[in-house]
Amino acid sequence: MERCSWANVSELDQKYHDEEWGVPVHDDQQLFEMLILEGAQAGLSWTTILKKREGYREAFDKFHIETVAAYDEKKIAELLENPAIVRNKLKVNGTVINAKLVLEIQKEFGSFNEYIWQFVGGKSIINHWETLADVPSSTPESDAMSKALKKKGFKFVGTTICYAYMQATGMVNDHLTSCFRYGVDVSS
Repeated sequence: MERCSWANVSELDQKYHDEEWGVPVHDDQQLFEMLILEGAQAGLSWTTILKKREGYREAFDKFHIETVAAYDEKKIAELLENPAIVRNKLKVNGTVINAKLVLEIQKEFGSFNEYIWQFVGGKSIINHWETLADVPSSTPESDAMSKALKKKGFKFVGTTICYAYMQATGMVNDHLTSCFRYGVDVSS
């Protein structure tokens, strides 16, 4: 069974690729989780983040947005001592800030889903890449998302992170044409 070449690093990568990557996500809590994990990955490998994913879920109260938004300095200090996550002060603080901003977006737009999916017109973009080298690291859509999120005050939302986020949540389906997941109907 052929899969996208990046997914052959570990069993965790394969499982993530085969079951999640490119599948549309419309649940606010899952969208928030992936935004945080993609930001945590900055400067690290995705395999590292997958290995720490359960630790993140436990440390950040299963990414319950309201709970994370209410974290105080004591909780942040505890998180910075937790070896189950990436203990980067900017990333941990950014998670709390981003949770607060997601709550604001929910009030304004009804849901984070409604807001974030507008950058792809509410529908998955299905690409037809033949090689990993063909896949861009950013697009006009990820540029627009990054710019809008930064304007609202979000942290760790550069255009490359936003594009990876779009891939992770199925806003963009970038399975290679040779991959067994290519052409599988995962439309939103």
